[in-house]
Amino acid sequence: MASKVSCLYVLTVVCWASALWYLSITRPTSSYTGHRQLSSISIARKNVSFGNIRTRPINPHSFDFLINEPNKCEKSIPFLVILISTTHKEFDARQAIRETWGDENNFKGIKIATLFLLGKNADPVLNQMVEQESQIFHDIIVEDFIDSYHNLTLKTLMGMRWVATFCSKAKYVMKTDSDIFVNMDNLIYKLLKPNTKPRRRYFTGYVINGGPIRDVRSKWYMPRDLYPDSNYPPFCSGTGYIFSADVAELIYKTSLHTRLLHLEDVYVGLCLRKLGIHPFQNSGFNHWKMAYSLCRYRRVITVHQITPEEMHRIWNDMSSKKHLRC
Repeated sequence: MASKVSCLYVLTVVCWASALWYLSITRPTSSYTGHRQLSSISIARKNVSFGNIRTRPINPHSFDFLINEPNKCEKSIPFLVILISTTHKEFDARQAIRETWGDENNFKGIKIATLFLLGKNADPVLNQMVEQESQIFHDIIVEDFIDSYHNLTLKTLMGMRWVATFCSKAKYVMKTDSDIFVNMDNLIYKLLKPNTKPRRRYFTGYVINGGPIRDVRSKWYMPRDLYPDSNYPPFCSGTGYIFSADVAELIYKTSLHTRLLHLEDVYVGLCLRKLGIHPFQNSGFNHWKMAYSLCRYRRVITVHQITPEEMHRIWNDMSSKKHLRC
């Protein structure tokens, strides 16, 4: 069985390399700047029930799972579910995470479930490659919205929906991105502390207090008709945040009645404000690039803009030098 899996993995790597080379030569990169694609989708959600909702949803999240792992939490309840936002072409990043900090077997006696979040790509070749990757690793979920920057909020809500539906008894959830390095020792033992009573209605990360950018040239441009207020509620940087698993269902249900915004982290902050949950500031979450040094990285939980090659190098160095003091 191990040799069969190894062969499949090698074949997947070769196929991904060939496909990406072919796409880069023959096909232009697609760009999607629109908001939700709800108008073209009339398929009702299946197998999901969240109790009584008294008012008609304005954001019904009417998407089906194209790829799902509904049984991932059946054998044992995870202490931590890690939701990683990624794109179709980022196979190298996903594989680097699987082989380093996202390995579900890193901590003996502590169940971790790692999942990569994707929408649907306009290119059928990329969709097929992700399907094949999913058949090998069983750590990918996909819904039938278009995968684009402006649909990052839908991607996070898909993760919240999945936790609430298929893994509601987990203790904690992390949402992060595929270019983030996570110091799992600090996250597990210093922040979450498995031997303590799990928290409820808990949310933490790098808290930002800011307001909308009205410059149309900005990546974070927010039109006044979408958000007229001059200040955002406190929100955690979408590069990485942690919350107790009960919050997943609360945010998902709140989102059904909250006008969708394309800035995912801001939108989650809006839902938290409606829920009366205040995110806690944690200086260990970094939403910027930080030059590597062993002692510096031992003090943090997340670091942004890390390449797959850097991820392997950092992980290997930190793993081999645990006996050294700073």
